[in-house]
Amino acid sequence: MPRSSTREATGRGRSAPEDGGATARRTHAGGRRAGQSGTRDAVLIAARQSFARQGYAGTTIRAIASTAGVDPALVLHFFGSKDALFATCLAFPQDVADTVPRILAGPARTVGERLTRFYFELWERPETGQPLRAMFRSVASNEDAARMAHEFIGSHLVARAAEASNYDRVDLRLTLAGGQLAGVMYARHIVAVAPLATMSLDDLVRHVAPSVQRYLTGTLP
Repeated sequence: MPRSSTREATGRGRSAPEDGGATARRTHAGGRRAGQSGTRDAVLIAARQSFARQGYAGTTIRAIASTAGVDPALVLHFFGSKDALFATCLAFPQDVADTVPRILAGPARTVGERLTRFYFELWERPETGQPLRAMFRSVASNEDAARMAHEFIGSHLVARAAEASNYDRVDLRLTLAGGQLAGVMYARHIVAVAPLATMSLDDLVRHVAPSVQRYLTGTLP
């Protein structure tokens, strides 16, 4: 048959797949992500999920890459190491570090309730709750994770809050209040202790805020 007839029969210079191109579409869908647009964000999302669920020790670069649909080498290309990726996952929105000083600078008689509600709400928001769960699950099993968590709490929260506060012995007050808040959230979100795990946010704030208020404004021994 002449070549022109062959092209007319298939509509192209080569025959079309019998499945109408479904095989090619499946290969593309099942393959690795093409290009880097959005891939770094996909890796971060997968990493935050893994650190939050498995902790630092239980998370691997290979598992993160598999969830994100990329090669492990690309994860290392973006972040360099597991430690660096973990540190990036702990990066909080700037408004978190800015809000605590504003809370402490507000009316003293309601500072406990406002700080408690703000901190508890961080755990309920996906963009901040996942980094917090990742940090809490990881610090007990990895020294590097503990160091990064210490740096975050010390430099991003306590230090900046202390600068904006007029309270006496502010470092001690903030540490006591922070320990109270962190302990309750650990019991609620990590260990899932009843009834804290199922209590409404408003009820939880009502129970905890008076203790935080006392730490911040009460008389210390």
